[in-house]
Amino acid sequence: MEEAYLALGKKVLEEGNFKNDRTGTGTKSIFGHQIRFDLQKGFPLLTTKKIPFRLIKSELLWFIKGDTNIRYLLEQNNHIWDEWAFERYVNSDRYNGPDMTDFGRRALKDEAFYLTYQKEMHTFQKRILEEKEFAAEFGDLGNVYGAQWRRWKTSQNETIDQLKDVIESIKTSPNSRRLIVSAWNPEDVPHMALPPCHTLFQFYIADGKLSCQLYQRSADIFLGVPFNIASYALLTHLIAHETGLEVGEFIHTFGDAHLYQNHIDQMNEQLLRQPRPFPALRLNSEKTSIFDFEMEDIQLEGYQPHPGIKAPVAV
Repeated sequence: MEEAYLALGKKVLEEGNFKNDRTGTGTKSIFGHQIRFDLQKGFPLLTTKKIPFRLIKSELLWFIKGDTNIRYLLEQNNHIWDEWAFERYVNSDRYNGPDMTDFGRRALKDEAFYLTYQKEMHTFQKRILEEKEFAAEFGDLGNVYGAQWRRWKTSQNETIDQLKDVIESIKTSPNSRRLIVSAWNPEDVPHMALPPCHTLFQFYIADGKLSCQLYQRSADIFLGVPFNIASYALLTHLIAHETGLEVGEFIHTFGDAHLYQNHIDQMNEQLLRQPRPFPALRLNSEKTSIFDFEMEDIQLEGYQPHPGIKAPVAV
């Protein structure tokens, strides 16, 4: 099954269109693609490079809690979202440190600046953890995934808990074609630190198995997509666990699927590696609601990947 992901990377390398992008890095890109994973055949955490599963767990639990502040993630030693919160801080009137304009790309090219950036980032992270008022002002990312999943605001000033509602519908109306959660709220997009890349997911039940299809408008194939695959596979397992179903397929549908120009060599290196068997997922059987799960309740068995491959994040 991992071959489907590798085939996507190979296709983009060979057939991708060069496009400029928001980050200024440049990409090779295709539009419209789909890969599928049979969750009965193992948990799809890629093996051709090591993927840190604790980061996937903590980020998904953050979404499920409806949280949008990076403080929880920092408490779990998860730094996936730090750059976007930091960017908001250094562009604010409250920041009075060294110039951090275009910090993401400058840090890659200038070693002295990188050290300054690291120092400023460390101070920022420390303040988020230790100062509640600072965290409330600068740790929050706006109405990103957690808010849309759990607290979608309507024009009537009501709140919709999409995730809770879809789980209830799976239990009571398993043949519904409306088992959908959307993170793309046009009214909120301008105020988010990063508009949702994985925009909508839908569930489908057949033969006692729960399947999930994700539509992802923008997909960073090398760094982001391996996380997205594992995250939505885990979400499917958790909801199947609560609703008494087996897992079926995870189907990943892409809009703009791209490789950043500074990920080309890394993707080529990964393509030289032979996939290994997927690990098994173990959930705490004593937990009956996905909203009660904590980090220790979710474990992997038999994960034996190739070594990790480092690549810069485009911010």
